[in-house]
Amino acid sequence: MRSRFLPYATTPGRLAAQLFSDFAVAVWTAIWTLVGVAVYDAMSAIGQAGRQVESGAKGIAGNLASAGYGAQRIPVVGDAVSKPLTAASEAALDVAGALHNLDTTASWLAVLLALAVVALPILVAVMPWLFLRLRFFRHKWTVTALAATPAGEQLLALRALTNRPPRKLTAISLDPVGGWRREDPVTIRALAALELRSAGITIRTR
Repeated sequence: MRSRFLPYATTPGRLAAQLFSDFAVAVWTAIWTLVGVAVYDAMSAIGQAGRQVESGAKGIAGNLASAGYGAQRIPVVGDAVSKPLTAASEAALDVAGALHNLDTTASWLAVLLALAVVALPILVAVMPWLFLRLRFFRHKWTVTALAATPAGEQLLALRALTNRPPRKLTAISLDPVGGWRREDPVTIRALAALELRSAGITIRTR
């Protein structure tokens, strides 16, 4: 029997459907990840502009402070000239501080908005895909374990008699119920294989 540890079918049709769903989910996730990156870059650009202006404001503040310090040495009018320069320097530092806060806020908003944009679309696609794949894996694990034992094989054969359409049952035997009651190994194995194929699993002929 094929590996029980892989969450994939071994019948061609079911396997193709699973691989297509994997591809579709991967493409969908990649598209929305790119959208999230674009949103992050757009918001980060605001923070980057703030950092540039902040750097310029700090430079202006430093120049004004130096000019104010130099103006104090001017006789008679030194204090009158230096005070406006010092005040302008402090105002420039206040502007730089505000821009620093803007940069910090924009950085957090860039992350939060990117996550908010991509989270829902990705979860809408990934959660059902993951649920179905885990359910398939659990079912595969159970039925392959049953098929490994004679009693389990009989149980799978009984499930086939209960669940599969009559045309498929009569294709195995004209009297599939009688073959199961007589514990005919050929009939039971064929019925068990039919039930496994309905779950997307094939078994090797023993």
